[in-house]
Amino acid sequence: MKVAVLGGGPAGLYFAISMKLRDAAHDITVFERNRPDDTFGWGVVLSDETLDNLAENDPVSAERIREHFAYWDDIAVVHKGVRTLSTGHGFCGIGRMRLLILLQERARELGINLQFETEIDDPRPFMAEYDMVLAADGLNSRTRTTFADVFKPDIDVRKCKFVWLGTHQKFDDAFTFIFEKTEHGWVWAHAYQFDDDTATFIVECGPETWEKFGFGEMSQQESIAVCERIFKDHLGGHSLMTNANHIRGSAWINFPRVLCERWSHENIALMGDAAASAHFSIGSGTKLALESAIALAEYLHTEPTLKEAFDKYEDARRLEVLRLQSAARNSLEWFEEVERYLDLDPVQFNYSLLTRSQRISHENLRLRDPEWLADAESWFQQQAGAEDNAARPPMFAPYKLRGLTLKNRVVVSPMAQYKAVDGSPTDWHMVHYCERAKGGAGLVYIEMTCVSPEGRITPGCPGFYKPEHETAWTRIVDFVHRETDAKICAQIGHSGPKGSTQLGWEEMDAPLKDGNWPVLAASEVSWSEQNQTPKAMDRNDMDMVRDQFVAAAKMAERCGFDMLELHCAHGYLLSSFISPLTNRRKDDYGGSLENRMRFPLEIFHAVRAVWPDDKPISVRISANDWVGDEGVTPEEAVEIARMLQEAGVDICDVSAGQTSKRARPVYGRMFQTPFSDRIRNETGMATMAVGNIYEPDHVNSILMAGRADLVCLARPHLADPYWTLHAAATLGDKGVTWPDPYLPGRDQLYRLAERAEQMTGKV
Repeated sequence: MKVAVLGGGPAGLYFAISMKLRDAAHDITVFERNRPDDTFGWGVVLSDETLDNLAENDPVSAERIREHFAYWDDIAVVHKGVRTLSTGHGFCGIGRMRLLILLQERARELGINLQFETEIDDPRPFMAEYDMVLAADGLNSRTRTTFADVFKPDIDVRKCKFVWLGTHQKFDDAFTFIFEKTEHGWVWAHAYQFDDDTATFIVECGPETWEKFGFGEMSQQESIAVCERIFKDHLGGHSLMTNANHIRGSAWINFPRVLCERWSHENIALMGDAAASAHFSIGSGTKLALESAIALAEYLHTEPTLKEAFDKYEDARRLEVLRLQSAARNSLEWFEEVERYLDLDPVQFNYSLLTRSQRISHENLRLRDPEWLADAESWFQQQAGAEDNAARPPMFAPYKLRGLTLKNRVVVSPMAQYKAVDGSPTDWHMVHYCERAKGGAGLVYIEMTCVSPEGRITPGCPGFYKPEHETAWTRIVDFVHRETDAKICAQIGHSGPKGSTQLGWEEMDAPLKDGNWPVLAASEVSWSEQNQTPKAMDRNDMDMVRDQFVAAAKMAERCGFDMLELHCAHGYLLSSFISPLTNRRKDDYGGSLENRMRFPLEIFHAVRAVWPDDKPISVRISANDWVGDEGVTPEEAVEIARMLQEAGVDICDVSAGQTSKRARPVYGRMFQTPFSDRIRNETGMATMAVGNIYEPDHVNSILMAGRADLVCLARPHLADPYWTLHAAATLGDKGVTWPDPYLPGRDQLYRLAERAEQMTGKV
């Protein structure tokens, strides 16, 4: 096969080598625009896994590369003058120029033709002359541009500015992150050794800080001088260096995240940054390129046609690329918003940095550095006011709101049961809630309990408006308090435009087949075309509903509930005021966010006035309508939380969506936690995280990183009422309280867990 490789970086060279190793008869030419010894980066990072893959593919080049690696196992974070070190991370680095020279030497040994200083503006002549063309021509790929209508690239230019520098200062003991506060804002560096004498030193900052420094008007040397001043305490008298003298200006750039819909066209395929880029903060760009080179070379020799080889290459590599890009996106977004976290204690800040990509979890950190994590867990318990400050997972730390103290941070999220009769909870509710209170969670929510018959979602929803309701709820609350050490919260709400609908296991949110009651909302906006149009509330309606909320709160207090929550999310009545999708009012209750929040805040103030001072009130919000700027956005959710905080709300229960049929949510594990994270760390308000959280690792990482104060789990508690107690056994934590009659079961569970751990250790 006659092959042209456009681009002589690691991807192009290693693909050529991999092809030749599989068939020496291939006629392969690599075309590179620069000279052999030009390079515009400093060091690259690879993992042990990638090294093993290289060794299996080509032991000769792998061994040469390995000889020049700098290895380190630690990550150091310098923040607020404190240097925090954690170990067990396993990195290795090599100079980009050294890597290219080694690959060039290996390519020549195998008979590959290397042509340097060859500018390629148009790939089409090569497609006509060669059997196959690989376009590995980098982030600014001209091939990708030429066939943009085919490859359909999605290029997202990110907001932070960075410059890639080097230094002879030693960073050979750890991959080091340095955060410095300057007169113009925060500036940070990513530093790591890649040979005996030189380290990469990437300087990064937000666009506002970059503008204030005037870096855009500086020459490279002027820019470097400023960076040397910022990081003088960490450079040991050494200078910073650039090898990008061909670039005009100061060489600061924005990272472009590249993802192409297709990676091949006719006889040409994309590879490396031309096809997909991964942010430098997770150090996986070269890894992706080298492993993709191996994969494509292999498929070109195992598949019967070029098209089938290309198809298999895309199918096989795309998933891995998307995984890494997801991790890279999480990482780069953390750095883009890093100023949100810089007021955290150095312990929590370090944890947040280490877990930013979500590839490293709480228990994974325990495997890497058990001593550091134990110290961090002790710190968390101390901050929480635990009695003995022992090292326990964060989920088992106490939490205090006003006069309420929770034994741990696990919350049984409110989940509609649709089993009430005329608004009254039944034996079903008695068993359901009491079992979950026995199951170890610190706080148990009841489902949204409605303030009036017309405020019910379905005929099966419970209420706080009849004497028999009070009797039934009191029975449940009394059991929880008498037999468990859990606390119980009443969530009260009004269904608004989503009322008068069928039970959850029938047709969700669809009108009743008969017996519908009229519904209210902020405006005459129905939930869907098949739902009835609600009445836009007038002042009399608002006064009536306010009084119903007050009466419901008084009943909840008489029942003995420990906490109250107002449901202002998910398209129900109060949510219909907050979201511009459903609030079309022209009076003082519509338009601006201040106006849209007016009625929900009226309800809160009225309820707060009758709810005991020592008992907390939370508010659940939808922090994203998932319709872009037309609805509530995460930015606006921060302002909503600020208003709630100023009004005296104790904690924000941060959910999202369910406010419009037009919503297009982006699902995934912990997919709503970023909204909680943002609100908590931009406002200082306590938050609860919800949404596809189902493992103890999720709970512990959310809490330890400061992304929420409490963590709510819904479906896991439907499947296992004793989720918290089982999680404790899995983690080996024996500080949780079991019901006395169940102690023999507890003891057996711990014995079995210890035996399984011992057997795993022996294997």
